[in-house]
Amino acid sequence: MHSETNHPSAAESPKTFLITGGAGFLGINLIRYLLARGHRIVSLDIADFPYPERPQITAIRGDIRDPIQVDQAMAGVDLVVHTAAALPLYSPKDIYTTDIDGSRNVLQAALAHRVERCIHISSTAVYGIPDHHPLTETDRMQGVGPYGEAKVQVEELCHAYRAQGLCVPILRPKSFVGPERLGVFALFYDWAKDGKNFPVLGSGHNRYQLLDVEDLCAAIYLAATLPCSQTNDVFNIGAKIFTTLREDYQAVLDYAGHGRHIIPLPAAPAIWTLRALEKIHLSPLYRWVYETVTEDSFVSIEKAERLLGFRPRYSNQEALIRNYQWYIDHLQDFAGQSGVSHRVPWKQGALAVAKWFF
Repeated sequence: MHSETNHPSAAESPKTFLITGGAGFLGINLIRYLLARGHRIVSLDIADFPYPERPQITAIRGDIRDPIQVDQAMAGVDLVVHTAAALPLYSPKDIYTTDIDGSRNVLQAALAHRVERCIHISSTAVYGIPDHHPLTETDRMQGVGPYGEAKVQVEELCHAYRAQGLCVPILRPKSFVGPERLGVFALFYDWAKDGKNFPVLGSGHNRYQLLDVEDLCAAIYLAATLPCSQTNDVFNIGAKIFTTLREDYQAVLDYAGHGRHIIPLPAAPAIWTLRALEKIHLSPLYRWVYETVTEDSFVSIEKAERLLGFRPRYSNQEALIRNYQWYIDHLQDFAGQSGVSHRVPWKQGALAVAKWFF
């Protein structure tokens, strides 16, 4: 049984939402969430929109790095949810131009078109590799790598546009999972499906908070529908219930039914190996993943609970199992695909060889 929820109901009147990155993992889940509540949707994404919901929305193929395309997409829009971003496996140039320059274009167009608010989806990557937990919204920001650094700079842009009168709620979600999520999690699900033990760096006794995408959609909807005086702020978003990394991931192996286990690995040599493999492009794992996975990683969601009424529905284990079952149900849909986004499995590289030993 999952925990109680106070997910918001439909707003009094339909609004037009522009979702940047609408064809992405969060984008499609948010679009489905908003359509179920009667809202109109415009999606702006550099990728095609291949989902069954396409006839129900306005899907624009465009790049947020192009200010003209962004301005055109913004026409007639009431609210913006800015989810588009170049993720950590993209090149530094693509990360900086998309995440910083593209976000500036979105914020500028939102201000020019006088939209009600522009909700920015940031990341807990802005905290870098922290030295204490739980993290609160007032903790120092120190992004690791191009992606983390860009996320910090985008938040600074948000504050600058807020000072010009734009309502800019900022959400910092933990890593989130759910339907359509593949990426690094597909590696774990592939091993679970095939009846393999799964290695974790370190003891696995650290607490590593996740988030179900449906709970993130609920938080976004609260930020979109509550008075701006409540939402024009920064909020951590994560699961309320989580145990240790070892326990949470073991729940998926138990659900898979092969009697397999999480296997702890000595952290230091494994990290050195992953650093070397990353440098020669033989591992999909990047520094922020493998250098934080051995440590506690959780944020306080007390501010979102208090000011937004945020009530997460899913625990870590429930979110992971829900995502794993979706993966199993849709294996045929992404067979043979790989890439660098959350919507396709990442290439396992040398880790596919390691799989044979577990």
